[in-house]
Amino acid sequence: MSDSAEILHPTWNVPEHVKAFVSLRKGGYSLGRYEGLNLATHVGDNNEHVERNRQLLTKQFSLPKQPTWLNQTHSTKIVELLSDQKELASNHKELVAEADGAWTQLNNQVCAVLTADCLPVFFYHHKENKVAVTHAGWRGLLNGIIENTITEMTSTPEYLEVWLGPAIGAEKFEVGEEVRAAFCDLDNESEQCFKFVKEVENKRYYLADIYQLAKRRLYNSGVTSISGGDFCTASDPRRFFSYRRDGETGRMVNLIWMSEQ
Repeated sequence: MSDSAEILHPTWNVPEHVKAFVSLRKGGYSLGRYEGLNLATHVGDNNEHVERNRQLLTKQFSLPKQPTWLNQTHSTKIVELLSDQKELASNHKELVAEADGAWTQLNNQVCAVLTADCLPVFFYHHKENKVAVTHAGWRGLLNGIIENTITEMTSTPEYLEVWLGPAIGAEKFEVGEEVRAAFCDLDNESEQCFKFVKEVENKRYYLADIYQLAKRRLYNSGVTSISGGDFCTASDPRRFFSYRRDGETGRMVNLIWMSEQ
């Protein structure tokens, strides 16, 4: 147990009033399979430990308010955070919305998504002063979570700045032929994002590059300024939780908000 936490800051071109970070595993109060700073209540961890972890995060890193915690379901739904947004109950049993991303144009509204291999995608709009963060696993990517986020935020995607946070790397993310085929049916150039690795009982398996799949969706949506994408959660147990690596495990949180300018 530790009364301190560690975070990772994006490396991207945004003004100082845009605040964003990813929590790392080290620190916090969770034990066993969840050891470290687990921020998720839905994974089987002791809720008292999770509550202490959330309080630690808010206090140590001076969040303007508690993050808006979402009930993530690998959907393509995005929620806008407004000034009258209903706060999460203190016992964390009441969730604001079922969604896999949040955006806002208001100051001090903390957007958050939880991840442990899926890709967190951070957005800032330079002209309209808006921020967003999206939870993009392969299902979300395939079904249009990135496109939905952009459409919800703006009609001028060319002014978006995007950072791709920690996700499972291309050497660890094994998928079946059906996943590869689903992406290639929508965009045949997605084939370059998959590498054949083996065939077992007439079933072919590939390594998928979730970062490149996301970049293709972003570029095709009109986004040109993209950074990040050089992590592997499954290969770094000291810093990151990984569902693919460990099964029962914790979650990191990916936060973005705007302070007063």
